[in-house]
Amino acid sequence: MPCSPYIAKDTMAMWQAYLKGFKAYLKIEKSLSPNSVDAYLHDLALLQQYLITEQKITEPGDLTLDDLEHFIAFLHDLGLSERSQARIISGIKAFYKYLLTEEFIKNDPSTLLEGPKLGKYLPDTLSFQEIELLIDGLDLTKPEDIRNKAMLETLYSSGLRVTELIQLQISHLYKDIEFIRVIGKGNKERLVPIGSVALKHIEIYLEYVRKNLPQYPAYSDVLFLNRRGKPISRVMVFLVIKKLAEKAGLQKNISPHTFRHSFATHLIEGGADLRAVQQMLGHSSITTTEIYMHLDQQYLRESMSLHHPRFMK
Repeated sequence: MPCSPYIAKDTMAMWQAYLKGFKAYLKIEKSLSPNSVDAYLHDLALLQQYLITEQKITEPGDLTLDDLEHFIAFLHDLGLSERSQARIISGIKAFYKYLLTEEFIKNDPSTLLEGPKLGKYLPDTLSFQEIELLIDGLDLTKPEDIRNKAMLETLYSSGLRVTELIQLQISHLYKDIEFIRVIGKGNKERLVPIGSVALKHIEIYLEYVRKNLPQYPAYSDVLFLNRRGKPISRVMVFLVIKKLAEKAGLQKNISPHTFRHSFATHLIEGGADLRAVQQMLGHSSITTTEIYMHLDQQYLRESMSLHHPRFMK
């Protein structure tokens, strides 16, 4: 059941009071720089957002280890890098240490908090500079690399799964509003901002490459085709990225998923709202699918414009 609005309001006021004290503690007692203080508060704001989204908002002292582990698992599923997860865990532990020191709480639920143990390998995340280095390895005198440029810009600008990328349809490009319609898992549709950089390279590919490929009626609406005029395969996308990573000398395990994880990490670390990132990735939350199914499109665009490196260029 949802929390009473009065309880939620009182609880939020309690959080704000604790965070105000924590901020002073970091600045005065720990002598941290303004940037470090802001990073701690940003990470705790993510925890608050998660609790509100999942209708679990309660006083910090009432949270359990299980609640905190679910939060970290949630960030893991969104694709947040392991380094970022570790930093957030560190911030949570510092917050609870402060609450314990000030005797606001009797027990610290974060004592045994560790990274998610989901048995999944989380691909490496690339920095924005590494993504540019990788994409710069393309030879734009070659038709296939003009296509690859459009593909990689789309992957990074929209956070698509590789299957969603290869199934993109030309009729699902809404160039006037800079959105694409994506068919995700379970045939669920969502609208995702794509941005002018990716759209520009899609236009170049359509004009100078795709129209010169063999044409088959069955694939007339498929966006990304191979040189034989048939839909590009998942394996081909993996191979393109692997070769570019080797060429760039990036010693990381890089795949199409890396672009998706980087998309999420860069947005969240840039300050984007978790709900917006969650919707753009096509994730279904435990309790919020109905509540947040239709976030305002302008809000999604603003989230990208303010927090995604490619949109801020």
